[in-house]
Amino acid sequence: MPAYKKPVSVLVVIYTADLQVLLLERADHPGYWQSVTGSQDEGETLFDTATREVKEETGLDAENFELTDWHIQNQYEIFQEWRWRYPPGVTHNTEHVFGLKVPGDIPITIAAREHLSSIWLPWQEAAEKVFSWSNAQAIRRLGSNQQS
Repeated sequence: MPAYKKPVSVLVVIYTADLQVLLLERADHPGYWQSVTGSQDEGETLFDTATREVKEETGLDAENFELTDWHIQNQYEIFQEWRWRYPPGVTHNTEHVFGLKVPGDIPITIAAREHLSSIWLPWQEAAEKVFSWSNAQAIRRLGSNQQS
């Protein structure tokens, strides 16, 4: 049996200068759209986790683009259906938000075991489409920061 996940993760909002946001549809939950997410492995920095997850889920090398730590942390309850992945008794996860600015809606290669499809949407539509409140909040923050 694989090791339990650490209840610390990253959320990476991938976006363009004109605020198109990349969303991925979860393979294990069709209809659930999200930005890149993933748990931190032992010994990794959060930046390393963000870079690894972007590569695994999109094929993009984050080091070739503008990856920034937004210094936002969210704590949320782990969905019951996914708690088996964590140590017994763990019910909450701490998520760290990053942004990855890319030059345009560039082609990606999705990880078939994790995602069914991808789409680039204007930030307002992306914020409405994601299933996670923290993902929607991060996308809205991106839009409001760029508008001011």
